[in-house]
Amino acid sequence: MRLTQFSGYGLRVLIYAGLKGKQLSTIAEIADGYGISKNHLMKVVQQLVNEGFLYSRRGKNGGVRLAQDPDQITIGAVVLAMEPGFGVAECMRQGNECSLTPICRLRAKLNEANRAFLQVLDKVTLAEILHDQPHRDALRGLLQLELPASPPRTPRSKSAAAEARV
Repeated sequence: MRLTQFSGYGLRVLIYAGLKGKQLSTIAEIADGYGISKNHLMKVVQQLVNEGFLYSRRGKNGGVRLAQDPDQITIGAVVLAMEPGFGVAECMRQGNECSLTPICRLRAKLNEANRAFLQVLDKVTLAEILHDQPHRDALRGLLQLELPASPPRTPRSKSAAAEARV
């Protein structure tokens, strides 16, 4: 099984956006983070927006972010959206010119393998990819992605907590 660069970039964009949470990311920022072509990434992002995985806002303060919670985005759905003619062999894709197709017994087994591959990916969500904080931190470090520090939480005294409940 092999995914195209297009779907690979799509998965990377979703990981990047997932790491940023509600913050918007620009295509240039994502392209720089991964060291990939901004022009090619624009097409990928547009497809992800069209498929409902990303939210896009235009303009000076525009960018993209996830349109759904990461636990609602399955990797299998992303692959199918990015690879509409996904198939491991020519006989499974548009433009099939194999002369054996009408009587080939291998085709059924290849279809079965293709379905099994996608079934595994359908069980994996983006949230699982971004699961634990150490892994998220490692991904952010690898991408040199800095997020604004959240303000430190100040512990409330017991009397302040009791007053807040009243």
